[in-house]
Amino acid sequence: MSPSAMTLTRIHTTLPDAASARALAEALLHARLIACAHIAPPGTSLYTWNGAQEASAEVMLWLKTTPARAAEAVAEIERLHPYDCPMILTDRVAANPAYLAWAEAQTR
Repeated sequence: MSPSAMTLTRIHTTLPDAASARALAEALLHARLIACAHIAPPGTSLYTWNGAQEASAEVMLWLKTTPARAAEAVAEIERLHPYDCPMILTDRVAANPAYLAWAEAQTR
């Protein structure tokens, strides 16, 4: 297997609470667009929105999928996300062969 074939796409977004993060993750799992999701504890996000400085509690949602399913997963996140302008970051990460095989099986 070539080194480029041993990668997964990691998607990172934030949501207002654990319930909305779980609902989004479950929808993506049900559609087989992701292999797994990790919901991190709440933190505080600081940002400027509509000219005003804001601070809000958010949870982080990390999603793992195959490069072949990444674009479709991102499109579904954009469709389902409760924010007007959600942060959706993606990158490619190296994966061990066993985890990669498992992730590929989950997203077929």
